[in-house]
Amino acid sequence: MTTAAGLQTVVTVPARFRGPEGTANGGWIAGTVSEALNGARHGSAVEVTLHAPTPLETPLDLRQLANTATLTRGDELLVEAIDVAEPLDAPAFVPFGDAAHAERGFPGLAGHAFPGCFVCGLRAPGDGLRIFPGPVEGTDLVAAGWRVPMTVTDEDGVVPDAVIWAALDCATGWAHFAPGEFALLGRLTARVHRRVYPGGTYSVVARATGREGRKLFGESAIYEVDGTLVAAAKATWIMPA
Repeated sequence: MTTAAGLQTVVTVPARFRGPEGTANGGWIAGTVSEALNGARHGSAVEVTLHAPTPLETPLDLRQLANTATLTRGDELLVEAIDVAEPLDAPAFVPFGDAAHAERGFPGLAGHAFPGCFVCGLRAPGDGLRIFPGPVEGTDLVAAGWRVPMTVTDEDGVVPDAVIWAALDCATGWAHFAPGEFALLGRLTARVHRRVYPGGTYSVVARATGREGRKLFGESAIYEVDGTLVAAAKATWIMPA
């Protein structure tokens, strides 16, 4: 729908794309809202701030005006995205074999606050992304080998930005978390450089970049098997009080 206020559509988040039970995965909804700007595929990064948890299976209003997109429920602002002109540093490349080996140390295998998470939860193959970041020996990195399910494409057979953003999301948290620990995503800034292909294999790499009170900071990247950068992100997480 196009109005005098810009583009407006209704979005409903399927339960499949949950993070914490009952709410959308932060990376997936951030990527969904970013797609309204088309900026992440046109040379600029998109910064997405999550103001409140996004409910599942609920009609929500997605509005785009100029370089801003918002997701609301009634008068409540849930998500806001803006184009930003800033570089994003990517953690170093980890070869796929080493990234897959690191999964054995994934802290979520010993204790996971959100085992149903679309990205890092212990979901059935093909249902969730099953990205399990573990420490890479001798580095400050965590990494996982991402085997992209054939079941995450849109009607045109393309892996959407929402799924790429989701893959960038959780690893930045697991760069901090011990088994059973958790935080909630507050902000994710990402740039997508290249397509992700269903059935492909990629390295997802992340590192912790700091902590300030209850805020945790991290960076992540997705790489092709030859080390080509696919996407990069930085994240801010909020620990529970």
